[in-house]
Amino acid sequence: MSSYFFTNFAFHTLGTLGAGLSYFPWLTVSILFPIVSAFLIPFFPDKGEGKEVRWFALGVALITFLVTVGSYINGFDTNNENVQLKESINWLPNLGLTWSVGADGISMPLILLTSFITALAVLAAWPVKFKPKLFFFLILVMDGGQIAVFAVQDMLLFFLTWELELLPVYLLLAIWGGKNRQYAATKFIIYTAGSSIFILLAALAMGFYGTEVPNFEFSHLANQDFGQNFQILCYIGLLIAFGVKLPIVPLHTWLPDAHGEATAPVHMLLAGILLKMGGYALLRFNAQLLPVAHAQFAPLLIVLGVVNIIYAALTSFAQRNLKRKIAYSSISHMGFVLIGIGSFSSLGTSGAMLQMVSHGLIGASLFFLVGATYDRTKTLKLDEMSGVGQKMRIMFALWTACSLASLALPGMSGFVSELMVFTGFVTDEVYTLPFRVLMAALAAIGVILTPIYLLSMLREIFFGKENPKLIENRNLIDAEPREIYIIACLLLPIIGIGLYPRLVTESYLSTINNLVDRDLSAVNKIAKTSIIAPNKKNQIFKAPTI
Repeated sequence: MSSYFFTNFAFHTLGTLGAGLSYFPWLTVSILFPIVSAFLIPFFPDKGEGKEVRWFALGVALITFLVTVGSYINGFDTNNENVQLKESINWLPNLGLTWSVGADGISMPLILLTSFITALAVLAAWPVKFKPKLFFFLILVMDGGQIAVFAVQDMLLFFLTWELELLPVYLLLAIWGGKNRQYAATKFIIYTAGSSIFILLAALAMGFYGTEVPNFEFSHLANQDFGQNFQILCYIGLLIAFGVKLPIVPLHTWLPDAHGEATAPVHMLLAGILLKMGGYALLRFNAQLLPVAHAQFAPLLIVLGVVNIIYAALTSFAQRNLKRKIAYSSISHMGFVLIGIGSFSSLGTSGAMLQMVSHGLIGASLFFLVGATYDRTKTLKLDEMSGVGQKMRIMFALWTACSLASLALPGMSGFVSELMVFTGFVTDEVYTLPFRVLMAALAAIGVILTPIYLLSMLREIFFGKENPKLIENRNLIDAEPREIYIIACLLLPIIGIGLYPRLVTESYLSTINNLVDRDLSAVNKIAKTSIIAPNKKNQIFKAPTI
C-alpha cells in the first residue's frame, strides 16, 4: 500500500511538468516531507529486522530527490542571479522570524547533492538490523534538515536548521558507531554545538543592526551598510563556526574521530553533505553579506587552505587506519574550497563551488567502499589487508575508479574543480605575483602527495602477499549488485562533470559572478594590504561555460 501511494505521488507531482508547477512549494515540500514522513516510522508495521522500514525510507528519500529535481526543472532559471523559488510566511513576527526559503546558484547544486546522497545512503544502510526504525528515522530527519540549511533565506532560521542536524548525527555516531563511538560523538557535539554560538550571536547582531524591529532575511542583510569593525567582528565569529564544519585546521580534529567510528551510510552523509555546509556558509555569509571584512580576511583563507592541503595530505600519508586516511584526505581536499573562496576571480570561486559538489560525490563513494571493505575484512588496519585483490576483483576495480577520481584524474570532476581553483587564483591580479606563486607552489605539494598516498593505499589493500588469517577466516565475497549500483550512481555524475563541467557550472555562474563583483567593489574601498597588488585594475576572470 505504501509503495503504491509513493509511486502515484511521484508520478502525479513530476509526471505532469508544466507551467502550473512553477508555483508549487517545491522547497518547503522537500524540507518537510522527509521530516514528517520520519515521524510516521514509529507507527510503521515492522517485524524487527527493518525490511519494511527500509523500503519506506528509501521511497521517501527517492521522492524527496525527485521533488528537488522538479524544483530545478520547473522553477529555477540558471541565468537569474537572484533568489528563486522563494516562499515566505511570517512565522513569529515579534521575534523577526520568518519561514523564508529559496534557492540561487550557490544553494541549488547543494540541495540536489543533498537529496541525491541521502537516497544512496538509505540504500547503503540496507544491512542495518539494530534498531532500524530509529536509524532510518534519523536519516530522514537529516535529509530535510540539511536541505533546509541550503534553502532557508533567514539567518535566524538558518541557525535553527544548522542545529537541527546535530542531534541525528550525534545519535547515529553514539548508537551505531565503533568501539570509541561515545568519545567521537561527544567530541562532535562539543565542537559543532559550541561553535554554533557564534552563528547565533552574529545573527542577532546583524538582525538588530540599525533597527528596533529585527529582520534576519538575507535580502535585508545584504542591503545593510554594516560598519567595517562590525563586519570584522561578525566575520571572525562566523569563520570559527563554519571553520569547524568545513573543517579548517586546527578546528578539524573532530572529523577523523567521527569518521573513525561511523558506519558507511553516516560516512556518506558526513563527507558528502556535512562538510559542504561549512563551505556554503562561508560563501553565503562571509563572502556575500560581509564583503568588506571578506576583502581583508581573504588572504588568510588562502593561507588556511594551503595549510589544510599540505598538513592533511601529509597526515593522511602517515595513517595506517583506512577510515582515518580517507578522512584526512577529505580535509586536504577542502583546502581547495578555501582557496577558491579566498580568490577574487569568478573562475576560482566557481572552482570552489564545483569542488564542493565533486568532493561530495567522491567522498561519499570512497567512504562507502571503506564500509563495504570493513564488512568483509573486519579490520581497518592496512597492515592486515594485504592481498585481498584476488578474492575481490570487482571491489578492487571500484576502489581504483573512485581513488583515481579523488586524485584528480583528467576526465573526472576532481580534475576540473582543482584546475579551476588553481587557474582562478594564479590569474587573480588582486593579489601580488609573489604571493600567488608562493601559495600555488605550496598547494601543489598536496596535489603531488594525493596520488602517492592513494595509490600506495590500493597497493597495500589489494596487492602483496596474502594475509593467511584474513584469507582463511573471512568470507571475502566480491562486490554485490547493490554495492555496484551505488558506486555506479556516484561515478556517473563524477565522470559526466569531468567531461562536461557545464552540467554544474551553468547553474551557479550568474550568482558567482555577482558575488565576485560585490567582493571586488569592497576591495576597491579598503586600503590595500602588502599582498594585494596596488594600482592595478581588478579583473574578473569569468567561470567557464564549457
